[in-house]
Amino acid sequence: MASFQKYFLAVVPEGELQVRLTNLKELLRERFGIKYALKSPAHVTLKMPFTFNEAKEENLINRLTMFLSRYEEFPLAISGVKTFGDRVVYLGIEQSQELIELQKNLKQFCKIELKLIDELSDRNFHPHMTMAFKDLKKTPIPNIIKVLNEKPILEKFVVNQLFLLKRIDGRWDICKKIPFRAENPAKW
Repeated sequence: MASFQKYFLAVVPEGELQVRLTNLKELLRERFGIKYALKSPAHVTLKMPFTFNEAKEENLINRLTMFLSRYEEFPLAISGVKTFGDRVVYLGIEQSQELIELQKNLKQFCKIELKLIDELSDRNFHPHMTMAFKDLKKTPIPNIIKVLNEKPILEKFVVNQLFLLKRIDGRWDICKKIPFRAENPAKW
């Protein structure tokens, strides 16, 4: 019997930058009780969550590896604190041509090759790193923005791989790092 799991595809900064981003989310949890953003590493979603047969996970990874084998690394810059109305507080991402092109091509690849649904947010790509959502209350938004602005993260990092994240026990864990320009990518 098939076992279906939830996955999504994202750019995930690593190392010290990820630690700093996680620390900011922890600070928001301590100060405001906001915790949902801690259920995943800080990331930029390129393909919204989708359901996929876990038994075919290796095939999914192989196909993504082949797709990503033609991409070169590129820089990405975090550009300050912003909001989506009163429902999300996030760190902005400067829209680079490389990122826009990667997401557009990935969206097409997922739709055509993997037969995944083209979600509205896939079509209206707005790169960002969510810091607070779901359990966010209207009243503290200015306070949340103030706290995030007190510890600004305005820096660039290199994107040279895509991350496949998988929902496990209510959290999003990194399932696989898929590098750009992989040596000897698996055949489809």
